[in-house]
Amino acid sequence: MKMEELEDVLYEVDQGLAWITINRADRFNAFRGRTIDELIFCFKAAWTDKGVGVIAFTGAGDKAFCAGGDQKQRMETGDYGPTESGLFEVETLHRIIREVPKPVIAAVNGAAIGGGHVLHVLCDLTIAADHARFGQAGPRVGSFDAGFGSAYLARILGDKRAREVWFLCRQYDAATMERWGLVNKVVPKEKLKGEVRQWADEMLAMSPTALKVLKHSFNADTDSIAGIGAMSFDSLDLFLETPEAKEGVAAWNEKRQPDFSKFR
Repeated sequence: MKMEELEDVLYEVDQGLAWITINRADRFNAFRGRTIDELIFCFKAAWTDKGVGVIAFTGAGDKAFCAGGDQKQRMETGDYGPTESGLFEVETLHRIIREVPKPVIAAVNGAAIGGGHVLHVLCDLTIAADHARFGQAGPRVGSFDAGFGSAYLARILGDKRAREVWFLCRQYDAATMERWGLVNKVVPKEKLKGEVRQWADEMLAMSPTALKVLKHSFNADTDSIAGIGAMSFDSLDLFLETPEAKEGVAAWNEKRQPDFSKFR
């Protein structure tokens, strides 16, 4: 893959800050297989670029950071579409966000829902626009993330809050997420990029080796979740083929409430 071949993602470097932007505003920046491939490529590009010290991760427009997996694609093809390797490498993306030896700031410019919510949770810091919304959707659409998306979320929010987020699939405003400790700062949407720039500049003045070691030290305590996540995604692959999971995605696309009662 080359930069000029990017379709779903924008990549820009500005004075030590790399901006990685999901550019699918028409789908609320939901990701398909190609999107994940391109995000991995861009994070690796930022990793290897010695001119980059901080990475900002965001979505195009002001409606969504990322609405998770593209359920329209899933309904159309039964999966998230073709990829370079033939694998849907969302687990790889999760690990790269944690492993890249540079701070990653999630600039949440709208809805961070489902798999998109997991992506912001994995980032080192989160700065949100005041209109942003947060929440999980998996159990509502016949899916789940029983790895970093749940176990690591519980490390941040505590078990009771994390279970509420997953079991009820409610949406929460940015002020609530800041109060709960999942968001570092909330700003008016027109000030979001400027705030990210300010935080990046403060970190760019720091020792990059110190930041790298600190990031990996923070992550070491929860690295075992990667193994749990691998088993979770193995189970998810099987689950997505069941009538129960298919009822969830069909209901989402038909804009109705799913009927899971017969699967109890």
